[in-house]
Amino acid sequence: MLQRRVGDTEVSSIGLGGMPMSVRKTNDEALGVATVHRALEEGVTFIDTADVYTPDDRPLGHNEDLIARALRSYGSSPAHVLVATKGGMTRDGADWGTDGRPEAIRQACEGSIRRLGAEAIGLYQHHRPDPEVPYADTMGALKELLDDGLIVRAGISNANVEQIQVAAEILGEKLVAVQNQFSPTYRGSEPELDVCEEKGIAFLPWSPLGGMSKAADLGVKFSKFAEVAKKHDVSPQQVALAWQLAKSPVIIPIPGASRPESIADSAKAVHLTLEQNDLDALDAAS
Repeated sequence: MLQRRVGDTEVSSIGLGGMPMSVRKTNDEALGVATVHRALEEGVTFIDTADVYTPDDRPLGHNEDLIARALRSYGSSPAHVLVATKGGMTRDGADWGTDGRPEAIRQACEGSIRRLGAEAIGLYQHHRPDPEVPYADTMGALKELLDDGLIVRAGISNANVEQIQVAAEILGEKLVAVQNQFSPTYRGSEPELDVCEEKGIAFLPWSPLGGMSKAADLGVKFSKFAEVAKKHDVSPQQVALAWQLAKSPVIIPIPGASRPESIADSAKAVHLTLEQNDLDALDAAS
């Protein structure tokens, strides 16, 4: 699979978002493990998760546990796969909250290290800004995790341009990724994408196909994506991912998947080269 960079390391230009394996009303763990295995077979070397990706009635870390188990059973190691996880959010059943206090960030990171069975987390990302905590304080907590060797690289998620600048000032070259929502249905993160490209920071679109329950309808809502897909004899989802990859060399989409067939289809997007007239039409349609 084609490669892109996250800081000092190369990963597949399509990643796997683990959220759908653990937050649906029905979560088939065997199917989730099979999905991770299929991703690895397709050449995916970047997997994204978070401590709060868990069923409403389960404790934190369900998806981290599942991914760790899948990697062990496949025989993969951190040398072959970059696993990114996130901390800074809370779960109380179906209620999601934020906690950006430095002590909470460290506690979350230590829990993720245990569940992933890692000596240090390859990429640890702050999940979402906490309006009750100064952003610089939370970034300082990430800096301490880096200095203490608990994480190798740092990232932020759901951040605006100003927050990216604050994080870059505190974390320096160890800030290697920004994970924001971006898809044909949501392009509000284009200013953040521009900053990432300027700074050489990986931009990781979450829900790049429009969300767990909406990805299948992408070609219906945006007929141009279906039209281009028909022209190339591929799925509209592949077109959406190829369109994003063509937008910037720092983009690494992380489509979520809960079935092997889904990630296999997404992975094929790296081989789809869209003509400029197609890209212009897709830009205008999305």
